[in-house]
Amino acid sequence: MNTLIVILGPTGVGKSAISIELAKSFSTDIISADSRQLFRELSIGTAVPSREELQAVPHHFIQTRSIHHYYNVSEYETEAIELIDELFKTKSPLILTGGSMMYIDTICKGIDDIPTVTPEIRKQVMDWYHDNGLEALQQRLLTLDPDYYSIADLSNPKRLLHALEVCLMTGKTFTSFRTNTIRQRPFRILKIGINQQREILYERINQRVDLMMQAGLLEEARSVYPYKELNSLNTVGYKELFSYFDGLCTLDEAIDLIKRNSRKYARKQLTWFRRDTDIHWFEPHQADQIIAFVQEKLKGL
Repeated sequence: MNTLIVILGPTGVGKSAISIELAKSFSTDIISADSRQLFRELSIGTAVPSREELQAVPHHFIQTRSIHHYYNVSEYETEAIELIDELFKTKSPLILTGGSMMYIDTICKGIDDIPTVTPEIRKQVMDWYHDNGLEALQQRLLTLDPDYYSIADLSNPKRLLHALEVCLMTGKTFTSFRTNTIRQRPFRILKIGINQQREILYERINQRVDLMMQAGLLEEARSVYPYKELNSLNTVGYKELFSYFDGLCTLDEAIDLIKRNSRKYARKQLTWFRRDTDIHWFEPHQADQIIAFVQEKLKGL
């Protein structure tokens, strides 16, 4: 049976390098599961693979959309599964890699069939949120869907906005669409986690932010600053610099915030991934061991 190798782990740990080594070893393609590397206007702050890396191995879902194009995890599931089915006609295994937890889960398990929200409803809810703030957003969700309110991350406006959009568009609660049904995929899934000692990971993250700034992240952020309200730009590395452009902090403070928020995101990713007992964990320097492990597993599949 065809096999999808999933390379996952926290931001900055070195997933791309491992994935490229694996792809070369198995003469196969890499499918990105990164919700921000999709956007062609964002390169430095999303750590898009270099031109040499993209030429060395076929990559998919890298800079294929504009930040002005609304894109959600449901669309990704449909397009990525179609691509995987097509690639499996000539190649196996394939490699899926990235740090976007929902993107990985939707390929491995599927997601609930949530109705697509119209641009009009989305703008209406977003404008209301901008006028009234987070607390009002929370209270409105409590009124329309108290069950989801009781389990939602109330500090995450993106999740609350989406739930409200669905409520207002369908006249039903967001909870009513959440069935958590796991879809059985017609291929095997082998999950490889990449992680390392926390202090080393945090230092890598800090160094990567410094390298991004040296590579021109400030100028890249300035180029998309006029569109800062877009959901695609509610992203670590950009929103902190937007605060600097708005005069809310110094540049040094913005850089420190990028580092801190990147570390915070890494902790969130690890908390999410550690709930999955199917993940086999390795460290970034263990590329040879990972290749040997995959080869052994493939023999038994």
